Amino acid sequence: MELQIEDSILVRDYISGDEKALEILINRHNQRISSFIYSKVLDRDITEDIFQDTFIKVIKTLKKGTYSEEGKFLPWVMRIAHNLIIDHFRKNKRMPMFEGSDDFNIFSVIGDDKLNAEKQLIEDQINTDLRSLIDELPDDQREVLLMRIYKDMSFKEISENTGVSINTALGRMRYALINLRKIIDKNKIVLTNS
Repeated sequence: MELQIEDSILVRDYISGDEKALEILINRHNQRISSFIYSKVLDRDITEDIFQDTFIKVIKTLKKGTYSEEGKFLPWVMRIAHNLIIDHFRKNKRMPMFEGSDDFNIFSVIGDDKLNAEKQLIEDQINTDLRSLIDELPDDQREVLLMRIYKDMSFKEISENTGVSINTALGRMRYALINLRKIIDKNKIVLTNS
């Protein structure tokens, strides 16, 4: 069995001038980081762009000598990728999972595929209203809610993807639901078609 060199040693070697060390780090974490980015943006080209931007930022930080996350290279890189994903959606004024997605939607009020036209219009309006309510949530709460409800991710997966503890992810989900209820009550919105 081949012994793997620890990330922290590779980081140290790269800072000392060993370009090959960075190549090993990128190859080692390529799949996980790319999958994480793709799970958010659902577009191969955008995934590639954000992946490259992530490592440009990594390289700049390492070259500047400001990296200090000893032994925690992957979570640090994931946080950089995560922030670049948020920047991407802010620039494009949209959040993921609302465009042509057939993902499971726990908020969907209707389960019957044979809806008549009127019921379908009402369902579409409810989903549109709900999406605009979700957009009012703070970024961190909205992100956890989208991952949990629209992507059906476990809190462990959310924790790994966002770089926060499971308890923090649970707390953000709880506050997201509380805040959604407050927004619904404040605006006297009725999300039903019955």
